[in-house]
Amino acid sequence: MADRRLQVFYTVAKMLSFTKAAEALHMTQPAVTFQVRQLEERFNTRLFDRTHNRVSLTEAGARVFHYAEQIFRLYDEMENSVREMTGEIRGTMTIGASTTVAEYLLPPLLGRFKVRYPEINIVLRISNTEGVVAMVENNDIDLAVVEGHVNNKHLLVETCLMDELVVVTPPDHALAGQEAVPVAEVLRHPFICREEGSGTREVIAEYIADQGEQPACLQVCLELGSPEAIKGAVEAGVGISILSRATIGKELKLGTLACASLTPPLERPFSFVRQRQKFRQRATEELLEFAREYCASSA
Repeated sequence: MADRRLQVFYTVAKMLSFTKAAEALHMTQPAVTFQVRQLEERFNTRLFDRTHNRVSLTEAGARVFHYAEQIFRLYDEMENSVREMTGEIRGTMTIGASTTVAEYLLPPLLGRFKVRYPEINIVLRISNTEGVVAMVENNDIDLAVVEGHVNNKHLLVETCLMDELVVVTPPDHALAGQEAVPVAEVLRHPFICREEGSGTREVIAEYIADQGEQPACLQVCLELGSPEAIKGAVEAGVGISILSRATIGKELKLGTLACASLTPPLERPFSFVRQRQKFRQRATEELLEFAREYCASSA
């Protein structure tokens, strides 16, 4: 229903890139440029400055962008208000999730949710915790589910589950038979960690510091971008790691990995993160309530 020219302009303005906007809108770049020029002709002024391969908003463009945000927000409110009145729950919602959550927590949750609400389409975007929180801040997604603490007063953060992190080793490793391992012992072995910006990495660093040790003392031998990659490296004997207990169930059953709790135990939250002021779709509310019930039954 909204003006197509305005939708195209809004996407370019958010991304400050005609190329990225074309990809996001599944359009050719000349078609995007044409729509923007049409809008510029409508207002009889330039909306973008294009200099040295950089795109920026003009003063008029910034004003149009400000009103476009309000127009699309009101449009969403109208659409969802009517659907709520008629009892219809459908639409598309975009969820962001950190890697661990996306690979291990969300698949069974979203699978059951789709059985109950088949008319709701879900788009999942995956990044590390830092990246997903940035998506929420930029209003690129409706809801995020991340691991670790989120310290942002502008966002609503709701803990859904507590997750234990454990020391993960090959089955024949010296630490494999221990019930609990102090962090000082972990520091003596080659360590495989997640990349910068990972919630898991941040939580581990905070834990080490809380135990009176220096995170820099970790003997990092490898940095990898996913739990699956880390598990493979540990199985190959490259080093040990600290991972969510939820990620290693299959490997423990097969005997390809062993684990031990840390002493004191290390736990971190899985949390829902969303905008404080953003109008929430009925679909988002239903997913939140469903997820709360699912997490409560899984605790």
